[in-house]
Amino acid sequence: MKASGKPGDAGVFINGQYAGPASRFTVPEKYSAPAGDVEVTLKDPRYEDFTTKVTVRAKKTTKIKYAMKKLEEPKPPFGRFRLGGGDPDSFVSIAAGDTGAVYLNDRFYGHVDELNNLGSGILLPPGTYDLHIVSATYGDIRQKITIEANKVTVVPLPKKGN
Repeated sequence: MKASGKPGDAGVFINGQYAGPASRFTVPEKYSAPAGDVEVTLKDPRYEDFTTKVTVRAKKTTKIKYAMKKLEEPKPPFGRFRLGGGDPDSFVSIAAGDTGAVYLNDRFYGHVDELNNLGSGILLPPGTYDLHIVSATYGDIRQKITIEANKVTVVPLPKKGN
């Protein structure tokens, strides 16, 4: 299965299970899906979820085109949340290629690799959030984080192998 549309980095969920980003570096990703009727949902924190039902045929690529409706932009102030490798000024992603899901308050917000370098992150209203990361590389991480206005909150990823 392949999905293409805007925004390109939306998360793909097949029958409720996270598969990965719709595309990376503008190239659509291809994901396995069971043959038969499948529900596909695309999620991005800046847009309304897009859900469609498709019929997947064995050994065939099912293509989905989507256009998500942009949500109203939140009002400042904001803080920024991102993942790190222990060094808040890291320019290099230590999670290169990790498309594990990142959730805040049970809502999908992106994948590990896109939130893991100095220039990345997501703007959030100040407050306390329940962070949940599901990563093949870093495991299942759950913790509370506090976002402060006009500050960057960096949650360090554990060293690989820990």
